[in-house]
Amino acid sequence: MSADASKALKVITGSSRFEASAEEYTVAQAAVDIVEAFPVPTVTEDVCRVYMPIGSPGFELRITWSLEDGAPKGRSAPEFTELKMGELAVAAADKAYVFFACRSDKLGGSLEEAHIAIGVRHWAMPTEPEGDIEALKDAYATVAHSVSLAMAKELRCENNGGLPARPVLDPA
Repeated sequence: MSADASKALKVITGSSRFEASAEEYTVAQAAVDIVEAFPVPTVTEDVCRVYMPIGSPGFELRITWSLEDGAPKGRSAPEFTELKMGELAVAAADKAYVFFACRSDKLGGSLEEAHIAIGVRHWAMPTEPEGDIEALKDAYATVAHSVSLAMAKELRCENNGGLPARPVLDPA
């Protein structure tokens, strides 16, 4: 996770300390799972979960991946702000998704691209987000970008899947 994403997690959770999810939940393991699943679209799978330290109020952040059957099409839901990253990036006050295309020798050297979606979502009963909504959107987008870029690098995607080195938080 990038330094910016670590700061963003503090904006989202209010804490700089977290409990680890199980050891098998890593970007490296999720990349292996993507390679094994490719080229078939998948349901949403966990990259990892972020928990607050034991003894603090419950908060669970899910970071997920899925293989999509193509690039995103159509308009985003009204709750989302579209951002200029990858094929599409969208952010809301309680979640963000980055979609990127990956062509890689790890994916069978195929000319076919994998279309990958990385999501970051506060996993709880729906409630109105509290705090600075724009700061929360930027924070969720920053974490989603960081995990997406790490995944693109782990998969050795050409041109890092079209993802910039730093998150682009200006609306598209």
